[in-house]
Amino acid sequence: MLARCIQSISDITYREINLQRGQFIFLTRICESPGVNLIELSNILKVDKATTTKVVQKLMKEDYVLRERYESDKRGWHLYPSAKAQEIYPYIIQEENRNIETCFTGLSLEEQDTVYQLLKRMCKNIDQHWKAVKHHKDESL
Repeated sequence: MLARCIQSISDITYREINLQRGQFIFLTRICESPGVNLIELSNILKVDKATTTKVVQKLMKEDYVLRERYESDKRGWHLYPSAKAQEIYPYIIQEENRNIETCFTGLSLEEQDTVYQLLKRMCKNIDQHWKAVKHHKDESL
């Protein structure tokens, strides 16, 4: 429910800067990891490469993402945030922080820390499961 609410709020908030459903997540990760490739970005976000490719193409069309070919392998691409992306990145982070603060409203610092620690553990658990499922899926192809 939290993820869906935040996603919905973000989709409405980012319409004014021409970011469509969920694109802000891809854009923030590219800003935080300049030079990342499609496979690395897919793994960071736990999505398939086809989804990443589609989103990145749309971000490139909106002039948010630039790509450069690998020197060693002409099939690969490095992804970089454009000047336009770097300009809106602080705004996106500010909005993300506002959503986090809203979620933590009324919780003590101790409760906030507990939530953080539990979520961190949950992320580690699901990441291991995701890797196992993905590995099994890749083997069956």
